Amino acid sequence: MQPLFSLEAPESANDERFDGLTRLARRHFGVMAALLTTGVGEPQIRSCDGLALRGVLRVGPLGVVQGHSDALLVVPDAHCDERFRHHEWVTGAPHVRFLAVCSLQDSAGTVIGRLFLLHDQPRELDAPQRQAFHEFAGLAAELLARDEADARLQRELGVLRESERRMALAIAGSGTGIWDRNVATGDIYYSTGWKTLLGYAEHEVGNHIEESYTRVHPADLEYVKATMQAHFEQRIGVYEVEHRLRCRDGSYKWVCSRGKVVERDATGKALRMIGTTTDVTAMRRLSEQVQQTAALMTDLTNEIPGMAFQYQRLPDGRSFFSYASAGVRDIYGLTPEQLAASGEALHGIIHPDDLAPYLASFEASAKDLTPWHLEYRVQLPGRGICWRQGDARPRRLEDGSVLWHGFITDVTEWKQVEAELQVFATTDSLTQLSNRRHFMQLLDTELSRVQRSAGHCATVLMLDLDHFKAINDRWGHSVGDQALRHFAAILRGQLRKTDAAGRMGGEEFAVVLSEANIDQAVTFARRIQSELAKSPVLIAEERIPLAVSIGVTVVNATDASTEVTLSRSDMALYRAKRGGRNRIECH
Repeated sequence: MQPLFSLEAPESANDERFDGLTRLARRHFGVMAALLTTGVGEPQIRSCDGLALRGVLRVGPLGVVQGHSDALLVVPDAHCDERFRHHEWVTGAPHVRFLAVCSLQDSAGTVIGRLFLLHDQPRELDAPQRQAFHEFAGLAAELLARDEADARLQRELGVLRESERRMALAIAGSGTGIWDRNVATGDIYYSTGWKTLLGYAEHEVGNHIEESYTRVHPADLEYVKATMQAHFEQRIGVYEVEHRLRCRDGSYKWVCSRGKVVERDATGKALRMIGTTTDVTAMRRLSEQVQQTAALMTDLTNEIPGMAFQYQRLPDGRSFFSYASAGVRDIYGLTPEQLAASGEALHGIIHPDDLAPYLASFEASAKDLTPWHLEYRVQLPGRGICWRQGDARPRRLEDGSVLWHGFITDVTEWKQVEAELQVFATTDSLTQLSNRRHFMQLLDTELSRVQRSAGHCATVLMLDLDHFKAINDRWGHSVGDQALRHFAAILRGQLRKTDAAGRMGGEEFAVVLSEANIDQAVTFARRIQSELAKSPVLIAEERIPLAVSIGVTVVNATDASTEVTLSRSDMALYRAKRGGRNRIECH
């Protein structure tokens, strides 16, 4: 069996109060020794009278004593007790025969130590002695509790002192000073840190409130006094102002002063106020820089033509513009607040034909996080249809939302120029019909449709004004140009939306009729000849009759190219010319 205790412990482990208690217990019970231990996990010998025992009782070897659940354990003769008869306390020094142990408990019932009685002769404790032993144990428990309370108080004081030290260091390093004002007398105390904050030595700052007001910037003085008075009168809970204070070198620092009345008389009149003053000059400068930057960004986004925006779409599909610059009024005719409420405010403005592509473009951008780019039309009251171009870059947020930052600009004029360039590139300037290049592109499209769709048909007509050279020779080229424009107008008036006509060169024209067979094409050709005969060119009340020869052919799916188709209509036209002009021939 292992020993119940160790004989190694410093003398400082004892305390005079506990030594007196064990000494009194030993004499009262007339035993060889009285022993007091503290703790449970690793019990420590706090005091021992009668034996030179010192040390820490080991938990495991204490066996029955440690595990005993009763408050009092008495072993009259260890030689006769199987639990202890072989223990070294019994078989060797100190030759214990009698053992009594009483647990020491705190107010919560937790075991905090034990009181032992040891004797080298067998004996018993009668009822009064057991009661007395309990009382000794209660006294020991009370002493231990007081000891622990004192230790806890010392620890708390140590923590408080350390906290105060840290606070003092923090205040000293934070550019903060402390002040304490006697409101009734007008005296005010400033900490050393407060004076250092403004560059003053300890003796260079007075202790009266009127003198302190001389350091406040004149432009801030009334504001400071009014705020202070409002707190005195309890109209505001705390006193807090940002203002300027004059430093020793004459410059001014921006500070934030905070304070609160901590004492009032029975009528509520302020008696004492404590507060702090913190240097906020750097923060103020930074704030001004941020404000200037924000103002610059606002000016840039508001003054540049167009609309800068931040658009967010939530995981549930709802969307809104979290930011829209002032240009939103010009771009959409709406206010930023209307777009902030819901992105659907645009659905009634975007052209109906462009709404689906608009929504689909954002859907695709959100799905793959690709840049958003779109040209689309909007309908604005009093302004008609306008073109807009939008560009933005998306970013996915942690909540699954997608956020776009972008810019929308008015491209109406550019689209008009683009349309004009398109017209210029595809239109014959004299007749306003398609030029040869564009007509061939249209004919290519029609041939592809015929080749792709089995039931689709189309016809091509080649038209040539008869005796046109004679008109130029007799009346001049200006009259010839007028004759060409006149014929083009008649031709354009007979076309359907699905048809196309072009000037192929000189006085030669071509027409492609979609979904028209050869008979329908001939009917169309006769209407042209009839209208032309009824509408001569008038020059100075002189009538200049016009006639046209026309060759007609069908667009075949087997045609290798549009040139093949045109070649057949050309041959038909040649036959019409050779046959006497003002004729219609088919190939």
